[in-house]
Amino acid sequence: MKLGTINHQGRPALVAQKDGKPVLLSALYASAGLGDAPRSMLDLIEEGRLAEVRAALENGTAEPLDEAALDWLPPQPRPSKVLGVAFNNMGIRKSAHRDPGVPNFFLKAPSCLTGHNKPIIMEEHFGETIPELELAAVIGKRCRKVTVEEAKEAIFGFTITNDVTSHGLKFGLDSIATTREKDLIRPHHLAWRNRKGEDDNDVYFVYHTRSKATDTFGPMGPWITTADEVENPDALEVKGWFDGEPFAVDSTASYRFKVAEVIAEASRYFTLLPGDIICFGTSAKGVGNFPNGHRSVNMHKLSGVIDIEIEGLGHLSNSVVHDWK
Repeated sequence: MKLGTINHQGRPALVAQKDGKPVLLSALYASAGLGDAPRSMLDLIEEGRLAEVRAALENGTAEPLDEAALDWLPPQPRPSKVLGVAFNNMGIRKSAHRDPGVPNFFLKAPSCLTGHNKPIIMEEHFGETIPELELAAVIGKRCRKVTVEEAKEAIFGFTITNDVTSHGLKFGLDSIATTREKDLIRPHHLAWRNRKGEDDNDVYFVYHTRSKATDTFGPMGPWITTADEVENPDALEVKGWFDGEPFAVDSTASYRFKVAEVIAEASRYFTLLPGDIICFGTSAKGVGNFPNGHRSVNMHKLSGVIDIEIEGLGHLSNSVVHDWK
């Protein structure tokens, strides 16, 4: 099933895809005699109503909506947290000084999420900003310290996200380099990087905050495809276009850590709640006039439309708007 959230008559409303067209879930419920539909995606997930939704799709009828005219919201607008994984693509991870052997996590603010066909707003001081084409999972049940096999069972569904990243903000405002006195240097300060001589006592602090979580830096959707319809999330083709020109063609098979491995590792540190979102890393292989893939698309200089397609999940489109004030 494909499920989404739209702004309908001033309120969030759930939609489902029936015969390739979006329809209001409330209309399906009414025609199937199933009473009230879930009020939100989070309610649907928390209340375990997926079988009921499937029955509404099979037995109900509803007038198709004009997909292009819909006011799309993020399909799960209210996660308690959004987790990302840095350098999870083997094509870019090979440049790391050292591989820590585990996923590198960061958090995005839920307020950065935005919907399909909504603008990504660039301000002048953001500097170089790039798109990141990513698979994301929506968690279906509470989990803590789960195994890889248990992690597979914890997934409600999958969606598409653009993990917009401002390198200008990251290295301009979100990073600090310090030089420590020799007696304050500890092994963990240097274990993750190459040292440039015995006198190199520099310690670097990089915080993915403004650079990853600024408003509109989390386009997502339009659909959540339920997990039962995604046979192998670790082998999905991912494509990206800028103004209709392809800039990336890759696969989730390029991930250093597989989907379930990431979820299991995350659950060691974070209690994952129903509706939480985990983004698994960018697709990096360039194509055509964009040899460096997503890194060739500087949204600070280019205004246009970013399109992302993931095999079986749909198509996410967002325009880049420069708001120089």
